[in-house]
Amino acid sequence: MKTKDVFVCTNCGAQALKWQGQCPRCGEWNTLQEKVVVRRKGGVSHAPANTLGVLLSDIPVEHTEARSTGFKPLDTVLGKGFVPGGAVLVGGEPGIGKSTLLLQLAAEQCRMGNKAVYFSGEESLAQIRGRADRLGVLQSGLLAVASTNAEEALSILEAPEKPDLMIIDSVQTLTSPRADGIPGSVSQVRAVSSELVEAAKKTSTTLVIVGHVTKDGQIAGPKLLEHMVDTVLYLEGDRKHMMRIMRVLKNRFGPSDELVVFSMREAGMEIVEDPSTLFLGDRDDSCSGAAVVMAMDGHKPFAVEVQALASRTVLSIPRRTALGFDTNRLNLLLAVLEKRLNLNLGQLDIYAKIGGGLAMRDPGLDLGVVAAVLSSFYDLPLQPGAVFWGEVDLNGRIRPASGGETRLKQAQRLGYGPIYQSETCRTLEELQSKLFGPE
Repeated sequence: MKTKDVFVCTNCGAQALKWQGQCPRCGEWNTLQEKVVVRRKGGVSHAPANTLGVLLSDIPVEHTEARSTGFKPLDTVLGKGFVPGGAVLVGGEPGIGKSTLLLQLAAEQCRMGNKAVYFSGEESLAQIRGRADRLGVLQSGLLAVASTNAEEALSILEAPEKPDLMIIDSVQTLTSPRADGIPGSVSQVRAVSSELVEAAKKTSTTLVIVGHVTKDGQIAGPKLLEHMVDTVLYLEGDRKHMMRIMRVLKNRFGPSDELVVFSMREAGMEIVEDPSTLFLGDRDDSCSGAAVVMAMDGHKPFAVEVQALASRTVLSIPRRTALGFDTNRLNLLLAVLEKRLNLNLGQLDIYAKIGGGLAMRDPGLDLGVVAAVLSSFYDLPLQPGAVFWGEVDLNGRIRPASGGETRLKQAQRLGYGPIYQSETCRTLEELQSKLFGPE
C-alpha cells in the first residue's frame, strides 16, 4: 500500500496536489479539503478467465411491468410509468413545486393500492401534514418520515414490507456515517445516493430523489449523481406565473426529449392536457411588436407569442435584452437585419421576450423574433392570424426548422393563417415585402 495526500473540492470534486484558496475547476473559494488516497502497488491485477463475463444470449429475459404514476401524460414521458427498481432524479429551482408534485404522486400511488413513503430531510412531519391537508391527500394512506439520517432510509428500503415507491426530499440533506463531510458535500451526496440507488435496485422499489440546484440552474453535487440514476427530470418555470414545465434530460426507459406542462393551482399541480395555445394569453392583434410563433419543445408544438420593443436610446451603447431565449441569438438576428435590410438599428434600444414566462432554445423562433422586431421598428401590427417559424442564417435566408410538418399541422388545426416559413418566404427581403409592402 502507498498513501498520498491530495486536496479535493467539496463543491465539484476536483483534485489538486497542493492546497490553494480557489478551486481550479469551479472557481469557488475555500472549498479544497485534504484527503488521504491509498494506492496499491504491483500494477493492474487481471481477473480469472471464468469471471470475464457471460454471454448475453444466456441471460434470462426479465419482464418488469411498470406502474402507472396516475397521470397519463407523465407515464408517456417516463416511458410507461414508475419502473420497479428504477431511480429518478428530480431537479428544479427552490419553490417551483417539486415537493408539491411528488407528494401528489405518492398519494396517487397509495390510492392505486401501492405502498409509498415520503422521506423528508427538509420539513417536519407537521409541515408535511399541513401541505397534504391543503392538497387533499390526507386520506390516501401515505406514510411520511422526517429525518436526515440515510441509515433510516436504507432500513425502510430493506424492510420486509418494503414500499413500492420511496421519495427522498432531498438527497443534499441526508448524511451517511460511511462518508466524511457535511450534508450536501460532494462526498456525502455521492455516498448517500449510491447507497440508496443500490438498495432500491435490490428491493425493486422505485426511488425518486430530489436534488438541489446551483445558482447556474445545474443540479448540485457531483455529476456522478446524474449518471447513477435512470431518469433525470427538471421542473422549471417562472414562480410568478402558474405554468410549470417538466423536462426529461435523461431516460433509460423512454424518450429523453419530452415534456409535461403543469398548472400550479391552490390544490396542487394539474396537468395541462392541451398546452398548444396556453402561453398566448389574451393577446391583442392590433398591437405592434408581437408575433405568434409555432415553436417546438421536444415533440410538442406550442403557439407562443414573441414580443419586441424598439425604442430610441439615450445611451452611447444601445441596450439589447432578451428574456426567454439567448441574448447572443438576438444580437445575431439584429446584425443580419441591419446588413441585409439596410436598417439603422444602432440608435435603438431593442428588447425581446417570450410571453408566458417560457424559456426556449428552438431555432425556429428566429423568424418570429425578426417579424416582431420589424413590426416594432415600423410601428405597424402584423396580420391577424399570422404565424411564423423558421431559422434565419447569416445571409438573410430562411431555413426550415425541425418538425416542420408537425408545426404546419398544428397551425392548420388551430386555424392560423397566413403561414410564414421557409416554403412561403425564402429571404428576409421577401418577408419584409409581404408584411409591410415594398420599400
